[in-house]
Amino acid sequence: MKKIDFRVALPNLITIVGLCLGLNSLRLAFEGNFEKALIFIVLASIVDALDGRIARLIKGTSKFGAELDSLTDFVNFGVCPSIILYFWILNNFGFYGWMVSLIFIVSGCLRLARFNIDSENKSNWEVNFFTGVPVPAAAGLVLLPMIINFSNFNQFFNFDPSIIFLSVIFISFLMISRIPTYAIKQIKISKTIFIFLALGFVLFFSFLFQNTFETLTILGLIYLLSIPFSYVHFLRLRKKHGK
Repeated sequence: MKKIDFRVALPNLITIVGLCLGLNSLRLAFEGNFEKALIFIVLASIVDALDGRIARLIKGTSKFGAELDSLTDFVNFGVCPSIILYFWILNNFGFYGWMVSLIFIVSGCLRLARFNIDSENKSNWEVNFFTGVPVPAAAGLVLLPMIINFSNFNQFFNFDPSIIFLSVIFISFLMISRIPTYAIKQIKISKTIFIFLALGFVLFFSFLFQNTFETLTILGLIYLLSIPFSYVHFLRLRKKHGK
């Protein structure tokens, strides 16, 4: 009987935990508990950020793990957010609301398929940019109106259902577009900057624990504003490298 190396099995087990968190968000949304559904999606995104890094740290990467991670991303950040939004507000549009949900899901599937192909054909500077908005980020953007609704910022925003309807279509387009967005995979930083960055992460998770939806709102708006900056930055680098 062939044995499985624990270093390979551990990251895959973590990925499966993330998948279970995402699927539980669907059950909570079906029950109308949208706040907890969002929290479970956030937990799934944290697990998603950890599994690959842990695999590389303990040298437990594998082709199986890469495929499992991609499929989990599709479920957690392609299917779940769209269905949650449908239960929350898109069902008010009947058939058209369901069609918009399907558009987001299919766009997420296409985005992940393209990522699996394109990630191997990029130069040194291009690896710091994604082609289009990655699926986990798109999930955060598409859920942003719901996140704001549960935050203390809801008094400053008034989302009409039709605006949310159109935003889902727009974010679906961002996923499958060729617009470059920041990936920050091979940026080298000094030890001093790393210390400040580590302190920043401590503060971020402290605020995330204390003021979850307010912190997620600010993070989502910052990411949304970063998209045009990443596009301009990419064009300048491409011109610099003669492409």
